[in-house]
Amino acid sequence: MKNRTYICIDLKSFYASVECVERGLDPMSTHLVVADPERSEKTICLAITPSMKKLGIKNRCRIFEIPKHLDYIIASPRMQKYIDYSAEIYAIYLRYVSKDDIHIYSIDEAFLDLTEYLKTYHMTAKEMALMLMDKILEEVGVRATCGIGTNLYLAKIALDITAKHAPDFIGILDEEAYRKLLWDYKPLQDFWRIGKGTAKTLERYGITTMRQIAEMDEAFLYRLFGIDAELLINHAWGLEPVTIKDIKAYKPKSNCISSGQVLMRDYNFDEGKLIVREMMDLLCLDLVDKGLITASVTVQIGYSNALHTPPAKGTIKFDRATSADRIILPAVTSLYNRIVDQNKPVRRINITCNHVTAYMPDDFSQMSLFDNSFEDKSNARNNKVQKAVLSIKKKYGKNSILKGMNYSDAATTRDRNRQIGGHKSGE
Repeated sequence: MKNRTYICIDLKSFYASVECVERGLDPMSTHLVVADPERSEKTICLAITPSMKKLGIKNRCRIFEIPKHLDYIIASPRMQKYIDYSAEIYAIYLRYVSKDDIHIYSIDEAFLDLTEYLKTYHMTAKEMALMLMDKILEEVGVRATCGIGTNLYLAKIALDITAKHAPDFIGILDEEAYRKLLWDYKPLQDFWRIGKGTAKTLERYGITTMRQIAEMDEAFLYRLFGIDAELLINHAWGLEPVTIKDIKAYKPKSNCISSGQVLMRDYNFDEGKLIVREMMDLLCLDLVDKGLITASVTVQIGYSNALHTPPAKGTIKFDRATSADRIILPAVTSLYNRIVDQNKPVRRINITCNHVTAYMPDDFSQMSLFDNSFEDKSNARNNKVQKAVLSIKKKYGKNSILKGMNYSDAATTRDRNRQIGGHKSGE
């Protein structure tokens, strides 16, 4: 297989950098944090500027962890603004690279396959990376770092570990350089896809470096981690067979859509039920909007003292896949009543629509002996109402039409409709 050249570009302290650019400030010298000032001092900072990181302050710190004597700006999150900046930067990539050779990993990080472009532009990978980084800084005002590798994994590791120590913020790795420079590097958690749990499991057996993983008996690793050991072993050797083309072609065996919420305070049983109904109502509209139906719904409720109290979890299945709120909401409410302890305060809610498939018109759907025309007509009317609601929301805003439950004191939908990813949209 032909050797490929990938780069992984990361936008430095993206949210904080955008807020500095908007204020005409230099992100490299300005003390600024992105956090919602309306929340308590325990709220997590979404981003801090590089100048604060130099002081030893952790990126995802809480407000109260920032030294009291430090003078800094608190910027309220503006998620729509960050999305707009990210789209502008993506447009820069598209000037030089086809969308088929770009994989957007997150709002501030992207992989680009430069293999077929280096000869066209008469550039080395480093020259092209510098050109893109300069374009981003010149046109958007945000600084970037970059990793260059012979596969996606090495490009990511070059970004995460070696680029931060390079004067030009570019790291370069091939398999040989990876083994020479990083086989004995610590801690293991700095490596992509190795979390606290994996690192602790390995440490129990005296394994603290990639070299030790590579030299370990593979059968032993498979006993420890199952099929996940394959990824661990490949990465220990600096190998990654997956390409951007593979990612683009991937189709999951089953689909689902989900919604999760961490509540700002402890909710009692009835208040928690209200939030579940609100969230499920929005998921039903999402299904209709995307032309999908679901065969079952799973609800997971996390209690306030999560460390000592296991969550409540249950699944409700439907006789026939549907997106009708008239069917789903009562069923999910009944499930909530059955699985949730009335005496424990609710703090986290996750709802998942399972086995999601495209809606098939009645002419093509499989009928059962128990189907009846009255039920079908009721569902059809329900679907028309849901589509009408969606039409109004799209034209006049998400809060332009609401249900009575959304006006309850404990309701969260109106606030969440003004958010993106659980944070203020800034609109």
